[in-house]
Amino acid sequence: MTRHLLFLTGTRADFGKLVPLAAAARDAGHRVTFFVTGMHMLDRYGLTVNEVRRMAGVGVHEFLNQRPGDPQDVILAKTVMGFSDYVTENRPDLIVIHGDRIEALAASLVAATNYIRSAHVEGGEVSGTIDEVFRHCNTKLCAHHFVSSEAAAARVRSLGELPEAIHVIGSPELDFHARPSGVTLDQVRERYDIPFADYGIAVFHPVTSEQDSIGAQAADLFGALAASQRPFVVIAPNNDPGSRDIFAVIDRLPKTRFRVLPSMRFAHFSELMKNAACMVGNSSAGVREAPFLGLPSLDIGTRQTNRAEAASVVACKAGDRRAILDFLRTAWGRPAEQHEGFGTGSAAERFVEVLSRPAFWNLSLQKAFRD
Repeated sequence: MTRHLLFLTGTRADFGKLVPLAAAARDAGHRVTFFVTGMHMLDRYGLTVNEVRRMAGVGVHEFLNQRPGDPQDVILAKTVMGFSDYVTENRPDLIVIHGDRIEALAASLVAATNYIRSAHVEGGEVSGTIDEVFRHCNTKLCAHHFVSSEAAAARVRSLGELPEAIHVIGSPELDFHARPSGVTLDQVRERYDIPFADYGIAVFHPVTSEQDSIGAQAADLFGALAASQRPFVVIAPNNDPGSRDIFAVIDRLPKTRFRVLPSMRFAHFSELMKNAACMVGNSSAGVREAPFLGLPSLDIGTRQTNRAEAASVVACKAGDRRAILDFLRTAWGRPAEQHEGFGTGSAAERFVEVLSRPAFWNLSLQKAFRD
């Protein structure tokens, strides 16, 4: 039976995780629509709505939910209003959200209050910021849970969710990295004007609970990277509060050794990671994709606290220059053993298999706490 699946995406990161699921659902015959909002719609972050528009065979609805400087509670309120208007007119059979962003929380609230079936991707995980609070809220609001690991499934059960509503599929973005990117490294270098033959990748996002110090953390981190004399491709931070302070630091980096990009196409970013010497920062890519690809990574600060289990991931504070330089000296260009703690690259296949079960669609939307 054909269903209408509505995927909400607010960032380049969650879109990369949702694409394999949406493509698999589309190919299985379902109608797929993306509700596009958040930093996708902002020029400063690469206007990545264009990435969504390029996806064949899906509908796209665009909604601008913020102006520069809007606090998160205002963004939440605006997104609730816009998303509610859309689902009232285009009532989907299933709303699919990912993770821990404010836009995802808005969608899960709208789905729950309107009794529309919803599915949360990558719930049950831990981290060191308010993102974890949003993630667990989404778990309680959503009807179904597509989690990345057995450990995540156990945490979702501990929140009182029904075992029959929890589906372990792995992390969807690994589906993309598990296959050839479709582009060559030379094509990546040419498209993004990357002059380095040997390079690391740096991504440092704001931590919303550390706004007062995030600029100093960025200065410490990038100061250490500069002192290493190594070349880096730097991907701009997301649009959480504190991003301006990080931009103020990276905008001053020497262009001879730092290539700063607002965003990258997924195929190109995958190929960039597969050929990098290491990854540094606090992006989830450093604790998920990097270990899966055997890429050594240095996790900075608290944003991914307790999320990494792979031996290839080293953690330190932004101000620990010695640890940062030691990592770059010892790990640079040395491939690590592949880690499959977040799956093997078959999440989309498992996702559509779950959707094919009548029990999935018959599960009551009247939620009950399971002790």
